[in-house]
Amino acid sequence: MLELLQAIVLGVVQGLTEFLPVSSSGHLLLGQYFLGLDQDRFGLSFDVALHMGTLVAVVSYFWRDLLRMAFAFFRSFAHRDLTNDADQRMAYLIIAATVPAALIGFIFEPFFEGEIVRSPWVVVVNFVLVGTLFIVGEVVGTRTRRASKLKFGEAVGIGFAQAAALVPGVSRSGATITLGLFLGLRREEAARFSFLMSVPIIAGAGGLKVGEVISGGMDAAQTFLFIVGFVTSAAVGYVTIRFLLNYLTNHSLRAFAFYRFGVAGVVAVLLLLGVGGF
Repeated sequence: MLELLQAIVLGVVQGLTEFLPVSSSGHLLLGQYFLGLDQDRFGLSFDVALHMGTLVAVVSYFWRDLLRMAFAFFRSFAHRDLTNDADQRMAYLIIAATVPAALIGFIFEPFFEGEIVRSPWVVVVNFVLVGTLFIVGEVVGTRTRRASKLKFGEAVGIGFAQAAALVPGVSRSGATITLGLFLGLRREEAARFSFLMSVPIIAGAGGLKVGEVISGGMDAAQTFLFIVGFVTSAAVGYVTIRFLLNYLTNHSLRAFAFYRFGVAGVVAVLLLLGVGGF
């Protein structure tokens, strides 16, 4: 029963924090540090279940956009028109934005998994830093552009912002949406682009591990936890995407910035008092 409850909690946390600009890796690390809520104890299969769940969530929500971009990409082989064909342009923009995160993640994976990066103090600093960038981006951003009007250099820049989220506390959606604001995108457009560019990254990260899970096999208990984690993260992820896109249509990122500041303050106090520990 305890493992079932933990599987549900981890699925909820993954579904919420994968898409909200609050950092899934940061929350998981803090959960491990203070609560002993360790995703790793469920094994590789459960990790894959959570990532596949969030992948299903974003694909389920954006399946029409993804199909249009896929057809447009293949259509571009016969007739490329990145100026007038918005779907073709978006497909190539997503590809351009995916490359930096994929390369950096592959090359520097040992660094991002090291003890220096995976520190609660790193999470605290990044919660405050990125929260501050939320507020600055809201002030300086014009919020007038559509994502399809991005330049390819700007898309690559958003890709580097996505790569920065490999550091706990940054947040993939937070970093990419914020840079989108600095580039003049409307909030909902920045969020939509962020979610679309997450598809190849989540699929790649999860796909690399699927083979290991299949070759290793799963017993009945692992299979049950896999299903629970998958369904929970998928359902919560879908609702979270829907909520955030609707929310950002009429609201700023300030609420998430204040949330980050609050969590960072509480965590800093606990760390100074010597509470928690790996």
